Amino acid sequence: MSSRIPLPYAPRVLELFRNPQNMGHMEDATVAATAGSPACGDVIVIYLKINDKTESVIKSSFESYGCASNIASASQLTILIGKLTLKEAWEITWKQVSDELGKLPKIKSHCGSLAVGGLRRAIRKYYSEVNKKKPDWLPEEITKDEKHALEEEALAEKLKKKYVL
Repeated sequence: MSSRIPLPYAPRVLELFRNPQNMGHMEDATVAATAGSPACGDVIVIYLKINDKTESVIKSSFESYGCASNIASASQLTILIGKLTLKEAWEITWKQVSDELGKLPKIKSHCGSLAVGGLRRAIRKYYSEVNKKKPDWLPEEITKDEKHALEEEALAEKLKKKYVL
């Protein structure tokens, strides 16, 4: 008999887990960024195809290595950013992703943080490597959501080292 209790996933999480939108590697991406850690099993790669003139998202996709919440969060994020400008996409929070999913189980809320962390890394990468004109709205310091993703990654690495056989 299993001691594992099933997680109470909202219908939207299950829908996007079973039928993810915008999933897959994007060959012609303008920029890509990764968030997560193989040590914890949750990794998201966010791909963005960007219109350089309007600084807006033409297309987005993701690859996910992880649980249902991880896949659903990345999928929902790509739906939310649709054809937004990078500034508008930057403003999306992990809470918005979670709310759109009908809430993530508390133990899985980090999946929303990883999705948003990947998006924000991709946007920062775009302005540091592709369009070298950093906009005024892009903060110099990392944001709370970015910091949360970094903390999740650091914790996973620390636990990996602690429990290596």
